[in-house]
Amino acid sequence: MQSLSDLWQAMPEALHDPVALAVPFFLLFVGLEGLAAYLLEDERPPERRRSSDGRALPVPGGYERRDAVTSMSMGVVSVVTMTLWKSAALVLYAVLFAYVAPWQLPVDAWWTWAIAIVGVDFFFYWAHRVAHRVRLVWATHQAHHSSEYFNFATALRQKWNNSAEIVAWLPLPLLGVPPALVFFGFSVSLVYQFFVHTERVDRLWRPVELVLNTPSHHRVHHGTDPEYLDRNYGGILIIWDRIFGSFQPELHRPTYGLTTPVGTYHLVRLQTHEYAAIVRDVRRTPRLRDKLGYVFGPPGWRPEVRETVAAL
Repeated sequence: MQSLSDLWQAMPEALHDPVALAVPFFLLFVGLEGLAAYLLEDERPPERRRSSDGRALPVPGGYERRDAVTSMSMGVVSVVTMTLWKSAALVLYAVLFAYVAPWQLPVDAWWTWAIAIVGVDFFFYWAHRVAHRVRLVWATHQAHHSSEYFNFATALRQKWNNSAEIVAWLPLPLLGVPPALVFFGFSVSLVYQFFVHTERVDRLWRPVELVLNTPSHHRVHHGTDPEYLDRNYGGILIIWDRIFGSFQPELHRPTYGLTTPVGTYHLVRLQTHEYAAIVRDVRRTPRLRDKLGYVFGPPGWRPEVRETVAAL
């Protein structure tokens, strides 16, 4: 009987990365969901199609052409940037795995693969949580949240800077997880998370909702409503949120997007506008403490208002 490593070597190169295998299915599901949105759009009452100021409102489960094209274009570029980040990280991980790790887990053991997937998911939770609580890291992640729609195309609206995950996974090669399996676990997570970006799926069977990240849980994560902000960071498993106190059930349809909309479809601006805002904030404040707050504080952080009381 072939070992897992033998099967791995026997697979075509493209299949070593589940994301590469999944791309045609991503496009298929975007097309099917987009077609469903188009066919069902006229069922909405006219008064629910526009806001009081005449602005078109995002349709539940709907698509807007420019928004969807922007999301998919960002996804295409992210394939290139992610490859570059992973190539650089592979060198670092290989050194840690070969020369620093106290032991090396066997690549042909099923439990090594399980450790890799669960380990990636655990550290993804913390990297994701930090991304929402540290502005400099949020600048790398906010592009994914910039769409006011929540659909399969939104899942492809990926960041171009994967440095946070690269750092977050360092413990895995240090603990002897083969570097190739670290990236395999990340690919499995990306494929899984694509399918939770939809409004076409309601709540699932309760045991599934208890353990796994689902469309209902992830809709909450993309919500800008006060009760939904900074909740449900899990990638594959939602149990991390339940354990570490960041879980929030879906109470109503969220309002998607950023708390302060960017108002552009320009790919580079969507990726970089928060970096530019950080630079502006840092330049305009003279105090070092406030400069650090703008960089490492949570998104939206502002210095305390210091009032000077004139002596009578």
